[in-house]
Order: sequence, then C-alpha cells, then structure tokens
Amino acid sequence: MKIEKFVIGIISTNCYLVQNEETKECILIDPAVLRAEIVSHIKNQGLKLTAILLTHGHFDHIMGVDGFLEEFPVPVYAHEKEEALLGDASLNSSSTYGRAYTFSDAIYVKDKEKLNAAGFDIEVIYTPGHTIGGCCYYIPAEGVLFSGDTLFCSSIGRSDFPTGNAGQLIRSIQDRLMCLPDETKVYPGHMDETTIAFEKKNNPFL
Repeated sequence: MKIEKFVIGIISTNCYLVQNEETKECILIDPAVLRAEIVSHIKNQGLKLTAILLTHGHFDHIMGVDGFLEEFPVPVYAHEKEEALLGDASLNSSSTYGRAYTFSDAIYVKDKEKLNAAGFDIEVIYTPGHTIGGCCYYIPAEGVLFSGDTLFCSSIGRSDFPTGNAGQLIRSIQDRLMCLPDETKVYPGHMDETTIAFEKKNNPFL
C-alpha cells in the first residue's frame, strides 16, 4: 500500500490517494476540491481510480467529488446517516463559505459494512459526533485508519456544527477507535498523522 496526502481546499483538508502497488488500482478519500495535480498524477502514474470514500459530508471534504467523477466515473461511498448533510448546502456549510454544493449520488453504507476497493478490504466504522453520519475507514490488513474529522493528532473534531454532538464524539472515539491495535496508523482529515497508541497516551480530550 502506498498512501499519498494532498492538502487541498480553503480549510487545508487532507485528501488521500491510496494505491495498491501490485494492481495499480487506487481510491481517493475526501476530495475537498478538484485538483488538476491529482488528476494528472493518477493518469501519469497509470493508476486506475476505483472508488471515492467520504468520511463525512462537510463542504471541505466533498466539493471536489463531481469534478473527479467527470474524469473518473467511480462509485462514491458515505455512511447512510450522512445523506441529509450531503444533500443540504446549509447543513454541509458550503453555502456559508462560498458556492452552495450538494451531492446526491452516493452509495450509502452501514456501520461494520465491509467494502472491497482497489483490492483492499475496508471496514466502515460509524463514529458520529462531528456530524451525525461521520465514519472512519479501517483497513485491518494494512493497519491504517482514515479518521476524517473524528480523531486528530492530540485533538478531536469540532462538535458545534449542525448535527454535531460533543458527548457522542467522545464516545465514538473511546468505544470504536481506542480499541483498535495500538500500532494502527491514523490518517486524519486535517493536520498530521498519528497512531492509536500515541492518542491513548497524549490526547487531552480522551
């Protein structure tokens, strides 16, 4: 597995390109905006994009979806409880920060559902709190977790946006993420990577 991070959009969102180095297939996680650099990189490296994964529906994680779909018509996955945010420019805050944006063609997944994309078995972990339908994507065989805006390095996501809930967010992290193996590498929606072990010892919110 090869993971490449592109920091994009007005909120400096971490957009991840996750590559299967054997098959040249890849997945894209949280495309904040359409970046020609990423499109060119996929094409120039001879990669095949097979899916887009959304950790949640906030504008700074979704506004590049349609642009990427024009280049690569692939399925887009999100948790089933995030449908309202994806479909409402006020709830997903896009209308607050600029151009109103909605997306209505996601394939909705459930907690603990297993996806297979780019040859990886991916587990959906439902982690509400930042938003009602926030989720993380866990790849056990690779020991990696894409945590969106649920868990950050030494921090956690905000809970003061529509559908957010502080208590729910803490419970999601403690009950659903802190039970993962200590060596699990965490790739968050903003800022630097971390590990479950580091967060257990150092995160002041947990």
